[in-house]
Amino acid sequence: MSVKRTSTHTLGNHTGKLPLVSVVVPTKNSAGTIEKCLKSILEQTYPKIEVVVVDGLSRDNTRKIADELKARIVTSPSKRSEARNMGAGLSKGDYLLFIDSDMELDPVVIAECMEMVDRGCDALIIPEISVGQGFWAKCRALEKSFYVGNDLIEAARFFKKMAFHAVGGFDTNLQAGEDWDISIRLRKAGFNFGRTERLIIHHEGNLSLREAVTKKYQYGKTVNLYERKHPEEARAQLGISRLMLFRNVKKLRERPQYAIGLIMMKACEYLFLGISSRTPTDPNNQSLDRPSQSTVLGIRLPKNRKAT
Repeated sequence: MSVKRTSTHTLGNHTGKLPLVSVVVPTKNSAGTIEKCLKSILEQTYPKIEVVVVDGLSRDNTRKIADELKARIVTSPSKRSEARNMGAGLSKGDYLLFIDSDMELDPVVIAECMEMVDRGCDALIIPEISVGQGFWAKCRALEKSFYVGNDLIEAARFFKKMAFHAVGGFDTNLQAGEDWDISIRLRKAGFNFGRTERLIIHHEGNLSLREAVTKKYQYGKTVNLYERKHPEEARAQLGISRLMLFRNVKKLRERPQYAIGLIMMKACEYLFLGISSRTPTDPNNQSLDRPSQSTVLGIRLPKNRKAT
């Protein structure tokens, strides 16, 4: 899908032909959220955008909705990192934005990204807030509010394509921490980072505790690979200290019921993340040698011992 509109937003130093921004959206069975996601892209004030939807063999109306909204659709059973790289490889733009199909963009965010590119940024963090229905979604929203402005937890989503390819794109061995990983590699390679003021809204829906824990369990299958690549960063990013509870006492006091729920939810998530991380698999579902220890809740977990 290529979107052309007249922008009322300042477009910085871009003159003549505006550069194309490619928005890559990996998805699977997302009929309930993808319409809002794609419409938020259509409503961007920046006038030149294409959308590449990489669909993981959805069994619902995801592809039908994307087609009705004139998205360019690629079908592949690839996991998230592979799907993102595939979308980037097929894209035509000089700039890349990666979002999930349950996310909604502020209408000016891409224009702001392009302005910051003019100032010398190669990669941009777009802060994310969470919304949803029900108790656990409110707990998640409270958690996400702790991370806004924290470069250790928030990762880049918008890239110059040149920078993205210079570091090899997303690590396809990772299904957890792949966004942190590429941000770390870009920083170490000397690329310039920035941060937008405009936000991404993450729609959690009617989140259940079971869904939250299951997602962390799946992430745990490759979290040891991330720890091995970036041990120092992983200790801070995966530990309970990431919540910065002491810095957010005011928020916790203002919403005590959700604060208690958040602590319960994180305890369950870390428990299942720890269980899963002790038996990781590679993309071909074969066992991997793992580090002797794994960090969960800031605690070093010993590796499993073979039965004698």
